[in-house]
Parts: sequence; structure tokens; C-alpha cells
Amino acid sequence: MNNVSLIGRLTKDPELRNTADGTAVCSFSLAVRRGFKNANGEYDADFINCSAWRNTAEFVSKYFKKGQQVGICGQIRTSKWDDNGTTRYSTDVVAEKVDFVGKNSVTNEANSSANNDIGGLPLPPAVDDDDLPF
Repeated sequence: MNNVSLIGRLTKDPELRNTADGTAVCSFSLAVRRGFKNANGEYDADFINCSAWRNTAEFVSKYFKKGQQVGICGQIRTSKWDDNGTTRYSTDVVAEKVDFVGKNSVTNEANSSANNDIGGLPLPPAVDDDDLPF
């Protein structure tokens, strides 16, 4: 089984591009805080490269910006290639589902500007974190 779920902040605005056959792909990076403090009493973060494809790519590029907290579910993908005689490796997450997390004005903007609809699916109403029972 290859499943990964992450919550983190976007390190820069997502970058949308199209493959040669016109398939949308969006690249972005998440800063994910570790669950423990280091020797200095601070939290470290891992910076994880992610991509999304097709409708998910268009959704991410349209509604998410640098600094926003997002949740993603997807799969880990590894790649290997030759770079002038040197073997290179990469590990990335292919995001299959991307959600709004935490307070942000972009969620409210998306709700109103998209007429509560993204790709035929209604957006959930904006929720204030102070209204949550946990």
C-alpha cells in the first residue's frame, strides 16, 4: 500500500504547466512541521516536493497561494535518472486530493468567486476554527 497524508504550508505559489499532450500538472512544495522539538527547543520542518495532475492541478493553481496551510492525500513516487554519468534520485508526493486547512481568506474568496462550485462539486462553507468542538 502506498498512501501518504500531509498537512503543511506552501513554500511558494504553485506552478501550473501543461505536458506536450496538454495534460495539466502543478508543482508545489510543502513545509511540514515535525512532531517534536530539536535540541534548541524549536520545531524543524521537512520540505516535500509535490505534484498534482489534471483537475486537481488546476484546482491547486487557482485556489492556493504561498504560505497557505493545506492538507493533501496521495502517493509517494520515486524517480531515477542519469545526469551525465551520475545517477540521480528523487522522491516526490503525487497529490490526489488537496484540501483547505486552517483559517485563510483564500477559502472565503474561493467560496464566493466560484459560486460554491469547483469542477461540479460544491465547496464546504468556510468554518472558523473557534467554532470547532475539538
